Amino acid sequence: MKTAIVILNWNGRKLLEEFLPNILLHSTEQATVIVADNASTDDSISYIKKHYPQVKIIENATNEGFAEGYNAALKQVEAEYFLLLNSDVEVTAGWLNPLVNYMEAHPNTAVCQPKMRWYHHREKFEYAGACGGFIDSWGYPFCRGRIFNTLEKDTGQYDAPSFVFWASGACMLIRASVFHASKGFDSIFFAHMEEVDLCWRIRNMGYDIVCLPSSTVYHMGGATLPKNNSRKTYLNFRNNLSMLYKNLPASKLFPVILLRLILDGVAGIKFLIEGGPGDCFAVFRAHWKFYGWVLSGKLKRPIQIKHIKHATIYDGSIVWNYYIQNKRTFTDLVFHPGKPQ
Repeated sequence: MKTAIVILNWNGRKLLEEFLPNILLHSTEQATVIVADNASTDDSISYIKKHYPQVKIIENATNEGFAEGYNAALKQVEAEYFLLLNSDVEVTAGWLNPLVNYMEAHPNTAVCQPKMRWYHHREKFEYAGACGGFIDSWGYPFCRGRIFNTLEKDTGQYDAPSFVFWASGACMLIRASVFHASKGFDSIFFAHMEEVDLCWRIRNMGYDIVCLPSSTVYHMGGATLPKNNSRKTYLNFRNNLSMLYKNLPASKLFPVILLRLILDGVAGIKFLIEGGPGDCFAVFRAHWKFYGWVLSGKLKRPIQIKHIKHATIYDGSIVWNYYIQNKRTFTDLVFHPGKPQ
């Protein structure tokens, strides 16, 4: 089949038990379903072999996180399209066809995602992808339907297809040829922000990324690391800085990183005041690790980075709009990234 649904698993027996039957029910006529296991220590593998022998299993030797876990697994998958799917996603009838059909009809689109609603509050958009991802001038990601921790109720306000800056790694359809040409995820990220970094590089290659709300899935979220986990905070801040360092043109690099140093310091103090010393320490630890990576040359910048002005980059500060101007929804931003034909 042209499409391979690849589910990355790490000690997710309970999630597989809950979500895999539904994925198989609504997908096997259109795609091959593969579980890529990241060296689980639970009985995930034996459970799949016993109950779902039709599911192909790829066993990674070690747990190298989301980024390298997928890189290693996808080297072993032959398909025209990879559908990267978290193990905590509930798909719906007919969810896959709109994504694949659109990619077939639009060869310049390299990545697309469905509308993502929250599994626990099904009327709301989900944090990790909502209705497509964007980024502001200072490197802060946000979504149609989710800005910072504000999740909008889905009333159909974003049901039109839209060009986006990034698609959620929780449910992303990507051309295999483009994934390999871009060299996939950056393994140094381990987890978090790796899909934004990948999409940024793909956008700079000249491809489009699209959200197609005619397809809907429900994402539980936080199944591996809960939102209030200091490890998650550390990875998000470290990887966001790393992504900016890798992708910003030289003219914008210093001013953006300098401002982020200030704003991230404010965020750390806010965590401390709100009773989160672990999160506060995670922010400062993320900065020290980032600076160490830069000084040691561990983070790589391309020899030349073109300053490409994407219509999907919000030309302003989402922090200012959200916290000072009280603009809490995507509609409030009066931001028009463009609609595909």
